[in-house]
Amino acid sequence: MSGLVAAHGSFDPKVGLRMLERLTHRGPHGQGHWQTDDAWLGSRYLSIVDPQSGDQPLTGGAERGICLVGDGMIHNHRRIRAAAGADRFYTASDLEAAIVLFEDHGAAAFERMWGPFALAIAGPNHEFAVGRDVLGLSPLYWVRDGETTLFASEMKAFDKHLRPRVEPFPPGHVWTPENGLEAIREFPGASPVLLQSRAPYEEPPEWVFDAIRETLVRAVERSVDSQQPVGVLLSGGVDSSILTAIAARRSAATGRRLKTFAVGLADSGDLRAARAVADFWDTDHRELVYTAEDAIEAVPEVIAGLESFDPTLVHSAVPNFFVSRLAARHVKIVLVGEGADELFAGYTHYGRYDVGEELHAELLHTLKGMHIGGLQRVDRVAGALGVEPRLPFLDLDMVELAMALAPEWKLVTDSRPAKWLLRRAFDGWLPDGVLWRRKEQFGEGTGMNDVLREHFESMVTAQEFEAEADVLQPPLRTYEELVYYRMFTRSLEGVDAGVTVGRFADA
Repeated sequence: MSGLVAAHGSFDPKVGLRMLERLTHRGPHGQGHWQTDDAWLGSRYLSIVDPQSGDQPLTGGAERGICLVGDGMIHNHRRIRAAAGADRFYTASDLEAAIVLFEDHGAAAFERMWGPFALAIAGPNHEFAVGRDVLGLSPLYWVRDGETTLFASEMKAFDKHLRPRVEPFPPGHVWTPENGLEAIREFPGASPVLLQSRAPYEEPPEWVFDAIRETLVRAVERSVDSQQPVGVLLSGGVDSSILTAIAARRSAATGRRLKTFAVGLADSGDLRAARAVADFWDTDHRELVYTAEDAIEAVPEVIAGLESFDPTLVHSAVPNFFVSRLAARHVKIVLVGEGADELFAGYTHYGRYDVGEELHAELLHTLKGMHIGGLQRVDRVAGALGVEPRLPFLDLDMVELAMALAPEWKLVTDSRPAKWLLRRAFDGWLPDGVLWRRKEQFGEGTGMNDVLREHFESMVTAQEFEAEADVLQPPLRTYEELVYYRMFTRSLEGVDAGVTVGRFADA
């Protein structure tokens, strides 16, 4: 994880350094910057793959004259390295693969990379390009200020006078001064060749479950490709429990115990389920029991880091804050179960669909909005605490497979609960009580929803809500959301929330 700042055009380096200072939390290992006549690149970095020589900005050899700052990871960096030849690489950093590709292909390099990334690259002949992965796993925002175009990992990095014009940089795109904004690739599932079943609830062939299992196992292996120790944020739900099973099995083969972390209010359902999984796989398990008062006190800090005020997101971000803080004391990388609900129809509202094509369209819509929704929670909360989240369910291979499966297989029926495909694929890997446990939102399973809603709704009167609800369009929906919005505007003065903040359908 890193905090990047990049600029093309006339730019005061003092502004860049000031922006980097606001991203210190994303990169505790160091800071660096690089400048030419028309480009400025800066980074706060957390060295993961190559802690010795992976500092940023990364040049990959001074004679190249190419410089890069980036956030995230190039998952296919070993394949790129093998194809290009090891003699062209100067470090073990995965991001150097982007430099080699840029040297050979220019901005078209972004089409050849996959993984969670946001990258800015400048070359010796005034070349400049900024790109973001197709799912928007790595955060990136931008603003045009006259002849200068500015980029940064978080909204808080920008000076206040620019914040009203800040927008999310669109996932799956690259920007160059010559061609402007161009798409890198089509979003997975946008033009699917669906494996339509012959009948609405036909049994999938056995190879479907094998493919889901094997693809996710490979995704976990890529996610833990690092010299740093890896843990799992074990929420107690089926998604993080499956990741724990895969990672624990891998750790056992190397003679180590996997570290797992769980949090919740006393006697919360998530804590009980997490303990069951930890015992089943004999993980090195740590947990934190926090109080309602602890949670309420953390909300302003969480919202400032989260850069959102959506109640659903806040409810899940508070326990995420506590578990990330716990994990940060022991590991630098954590596996997170984000994405499984969106790929395999895990949320309650997906149960209203009984037509496969309609469900697929809804899943696709949800996935496209994750970069300013659930992914924002995962990135910001972990980033604020100096730990890097890895999301195997959103590995591009996994997404492409899941979105190519017949959507009829994802429909909820009396005999098939939510995420039935995923659960069946890992039958025997977890205790049945966890594998087939009813879906609970992270905030629900930890006890957050009621605690926060009741407390913060009491802070607003009916008259205040009537007077302030229309400050945003669509209007603020609940008393609780109004309180969070007030906190948001205090911490991020000037930001246009209607453009930059995603909001769940139900507050």
